[in-house]
Amino acid sequence: MGSSKVLDRVRRGIDEAMIFASLMVLAWPVVFERLTDENHEVLDWLLPVGVVVVVSVVISKLADRWPLAQYAPVSAAVVMAALLTAGANGGEAELTWLIIVVAGTILVRQFLGARTNEGLMRDLTRQRAQLARQAFRDPLTGLGNRAMFMDHARDALSDADDTMTAVILLDLDGFKGVNDTYGHAAGDELLRVTAERLNANVRTNDTVSRLGGDEFVVLLPRLTDDQIADTVANRILRDLLQPLVVDETVLTIRASAGIAFARGTDHDVDEILREADAALYQAKDDGKGVARRFDPARFAEAEQRRNDEDDLRTALAEKQFEVFYQPIVDLDGEHTVGVEALVRWRHPSRGLLPPAAFLDLAEEIGLMPELGIWVLEQACEQAVGWQRDNPSFELNVNLSASQLGSPHLADDIQTVLEQTGIPPYLLVLELTESVALTDLAESARVLGSLKTLGVRIALDDFGTGFSSLSHLGALPVDVVKIDRSFVQAMPDSATGASVAEAVLQIARTFGLAPVAEGVEDADTAARLRELECAQAQGYHFAKPMPAAELSDLLAAQVALERR
Repeated sequence: MGSSKVLDRVRRGIDEAMIFASLMVLAWPVVFERLTDENHEVLDWLLPVGVVVVVSVVISKLADRWPLAQYAPVSAAVVMAALLTAGANGGEAELTWLIIVVAGTILVRQFLGARTNEGLMRDLTRQRAQLARQAFRDPLTGLGNRAMFMDHARDALSDADDTMTAVILLDLDGFKGVNDTYGHAAGDELLRVTAERLNANVRTNDTVSRLGGDEFVVLLPRLTDDQIADTVANRILRDLLQPLVVDETVLTIRASAGIAFARGTDHDVDEILREADAALYQAKDDGKGVARRFDPARFAEAEQRRNDEDDLRTALAEKQFEVFYQPIVDLDGEHTVGVEALVRWRHPSRGLLPPAAFLDLAEEIGLMPELGIWVLEQACEQAVGWQRDNPSFELNVNLSASQLGSPHLADDIQTVLEQTGIPPYLLVLELTESVALTDLAESARVLGSLKTLGVRIALDDFGTGFSSLSHLGALPVDVVKIDRSFVQAMPDSATGASVAEAVLQIARTFGLAPVAEGVEDADTAARLRELECAQAQGYHFAKPMPAAELSDLLAAQVALERR
């Protein structure tokens, strides 16, 4: 038992003893004084004492509700003592009066303290009630807050039986723009009107809450028809669109809604709220201003994407990537004169993944600048070793669209050149034709700054942007890599060969060195040789391979040349 509980019991015992003693003082002259002569026995005291005990208990119980009640018998006892002493004389009388005055002073002090404590308790009770209201209410709109929603939702799910519980999650579209344009006062008024219109479109047993910011939630318990939730959600969205005048400015409240259902009692509030949030995200993704039900298939797809994003960020932090190299060969003798660096992901559970499985996602979530520079560093360090035995050996490394848009690209590449010691003229930076021609002027500026470092520039997938070939002369490009679609069409028809020949001729017209991609067989290689295409790459010569395998290939090639 704690010390505070012990003290409480001691105080209560003292209070009860005080009440009993006061009642004994009051009863003494009337009942007990006549029982003090020799003609009465002890048993004659039992009934009066029992009555006093019962009355003491009653007053003690009343004091639990009205604390001042305990002072009534004490006050009466002090008054009676004063009356009985009034006629007394001598020192005893003076001492008795002194005791009565002290007791009266103590009684008045205790009485005033009790009144003060009672007032404090009332204030504390009011404050507790106010805090309880604040704990479940949004002060701006008067709606319930997240705590109230969670509480009501748990009750609704536990009482659902075989009915459905629906949750409609709403988010105001463009609310930040209202705050930024018209001020927070207008935004607050918008939120208050939203709360009023939400309340106007639900039943009395439904719950409307504001979760925070511009996000609201509606709880629809005990539904027998799931279409009711769709009807309510769409009615709310239409009602919110009614014009609203705030400080002479006409505004409309456009919102999106996500709907989730739970049948029966076997559901968790967090789960259904998470599903409603996923449905809201789907509504936003579908153009906003609409209501969407939770779609498990789309949710699984979105969940997989989030997992892939997390895995990709982890992979970059833990350097789970590897650089593979595909030989670029001189068609006159088919010996390797360079390589293209291609990144692979050594996924912990999915194994070795090709670039198509992750590069687009890495670009979308902004990881390509960091990943691209890492690949460049790894490839340059490796290429320097190969160039000791192959002095003119070239390294091709791809640039992504986000890298091309980075203001630090030239500085990052210069740092890699200085750290690895690779000769700049043996480094070829590739970018796709579609990326280069998106913003011709900006591409020309960025590529020009890279050219000042001494590196060479290659245009990948050349020919796919045929309508923009007239702008090709504006780009400081050294090499064009003919798209595989033209190369692989060569054996199938004369038309295919004619297109490839035309693309080669365009490259020569602009003074660019052509490299054919996607060479899969000897016939295609022979036809390219006839068209005087100097270099090519493809599975006919070699697939992309780890650095160790390429080192073995180059060593065998050097040994063969020395014979």
